[in-house]
Amino acid sequence: MPLTRISLARGKSPDYLRALSDSLHRTLVEAFEVPPDDRFQIIHQHEPGEMVFDRSYLGGPRSDDFVLFQVTAGRPRSTATKAAFFQRLVERLAEAPGLRPEDVMVVISTTGIDDWSFSGGVASMVQDEVEGR
Repeated sequence: MPLTRISLARGKSPDYLRALSDSLHRTLVEAFEVPPDDRFQIIHQHEPGEMVFDRSYLGGPRSDDFVLFQVTAGRPRSTATKAAFFQRLVERLAEAPGLRPEDVMVVISTTGIDDWSFSGGVASMVQDEVEGR
């Protein structure tokens, strides 16, 4: 049940954004233990000067094509799972939309399953517990 916020500079085509989204989702399913129909993403496009990042800190060199993926997950994953996800994601993004691995940053945060309501004001993942079942 991850929610991913994708931040990048404004100006990419709808096809580029779709490829970014699709590559992320395929990697989440393949390498991050996410069901195929669990797809929640928000793409933020920023004006020049609205994304401030170091071009070489712990990687790089980063270009103006820099993309930040902030993945909020509903349960922890192992270090090995996260490492495999990071590696597979940059491989897929290099294929489509053609993003350089140096321009990809990923941050994973974890929440509890009782922190999510998917619809109708219902604590979706713990409803039985809430109702005393």
